[in-house]
Amino acid sequence: MTSSSLPDRPKTLSRAQRAVRCAPFYMKLLAAMRSNSVSLRAISDDRGMLNGYTRQPLSDIAADNHLGWLMTVGIVRREVDGQGLTDSFRLTPIGRQLVEQWESAGRPDSTGSLVDYVLNTKNRWLRLPTWLR
Repeated sequence: MTSSSLPDRPKTLSRAQRAVRCAPFYMKLLAAMRSNSVSLRAISDDRGMLNGYTRQPLSDIAADNHLGWLMTVGIVRREVDGQGLTDSFRLTPIGRQLVEQWESAGRPDSTGSLVDYVLNTKNRWLRLPTWLR
């Protein structure tokens, strides 16, 4: 994969795009993660809505679970500091490219269709454990 192109695995890219469309986050959050790390505290509870990051208030656990799925599909990563992992998140290179692609297409906050939600749920909850893959 070159630095300027998206992965050539259509299933991987499709799953990642679908996960973002089905997540309870606005594109403003992903755009903020492109240049800075964003802490879980800025995303959870009412702060997420006040910051324009979430569609509804999310508990810390719910926000972390949704971000965990976006980590699994390769869109975001946890920030690391000198002490180890933090509660902050950043976009991966694939995430940056997807955000730029959506911004240039003029559809920054598209939501998933019913089919998207069904497939995202299937991919998220009915997958094989890592030790069986």
